Amino acid sequence: MRFGKADLERPVHGGISLSELKALGLQAEEVVDFSANINPLGVSPAVKKAVTELDVASYPDPDCQELRQALARNTGVATENIVVGNGSTELVHLAARACLADGGCAVVLTPTFGEYELACHLVGVAPVLMWAKDVDNFCWNVADICQQLAKIKPQLVFLCNPNNPTGLYLDKEAVQQIARATVPGVLVIDEAYLPFVEKPWDSTALLKMDNVVLLHSMTKDHALAGLRLGYAMAPVEAIDRLKLCQPSWSVNIAAQVAGLAALADQEHVTRARKLVAEAKAYLYAALGEMGLRALPSSANFLLIKVGSARTVRLKLLQRGLCVRDCASFGLPQYIRVAVRALPECRRLVAGLREVCGG
Repeated sequence: MRFGKADLERPVHGGISLSELKALGLQAEEVVDFSANINPLGVSPAVKKAVTELDVASYPDPDCQELRQALARNTGVATENIVVGNGSTELVHLAARACLADGGCAVVLTPTFGEYELACHLVGVAPVLMWAKDVDNFCWNVADICQQLAKIKPQLVFLCNPNNPTGLYLDKEAVQQIARATVPGVLVIDEAYLPFVEKPWDSTALLKMDNVVLLHSMTKDHALAGLRLGYAMAPVEAIDRLKLCQPSWSVNIAAQVAGLAALADQEHVTRARKLVAEAKAYLYAALGEMGLRALPSSANFLLIKVGSARTVRLKLLQRGLCVRDCASFGLPQYIRVAVRALPECRRLVAGLREVCGG
């Protein structure tokens, strides 16, 4: 058996590279990670306790019934309208498999999370990329987007809201317009960073449109990145199709137990949201004083224009600060910085002063 030569590359993601640290003579514990946008408080103590008490010899529930019931209580969406995945990234790929099995057209609103484009390519569809422009703070022209969607009639559209890496959060009317323009195709809305939005609107009402799938990630607000846990909310027909495409026992027992414990400790996320709001205000003020442009962001990260992102990232890493170089998003002049606790943000600002001046 021979495998064909792969002409695709995996997307670059945030997180510290141990091999890179080794080459620089650094230890992971010496580096503050601003490249991954995760709850700055870390995991809830309740989650830690639950995970240490689980029985790993048992098979996980393949339907995640108990977790889906807890999510239903938490979201107000019926259990049958929820499917749990091995992180929301798995659900991105399941959506591409479910909607593009017979080919067709897909659209990705970009610059954005790289897995959407890869998921389409892996099922044989090269997506149409609809770019936002720097001069508009990377805000899409919704009217133009809807006109294009009406013309090409895609089977699948990916929208990240709030968007990664720009932090843009489209309002309800704009998203409704995009959903209507996508009919009869499916609009997948990735809401991984919604828990950090100060005043979010209720997107679950969009499920009545029958062509909307909402994705949520518990790795961001509940800091479960190492366990991989996310869920989708959609009409029953869409949920059934996603489940059919999903491997058996996709969500392990540790993730299911951790998810239940996390949902029972919402105060942990509330505290993190307050911390992020305070630290983000500090970062905006400090960056402004330095003459650095940080885009308006509704999420727990900032997109900052620094010139050569690669150079700035390396110099910061040498100082024990890891930020995200956004060249992989098509934005080589920008870094993305997660909002962490104030003392860490002050350390980042000091590092940026040394590296960028100001």
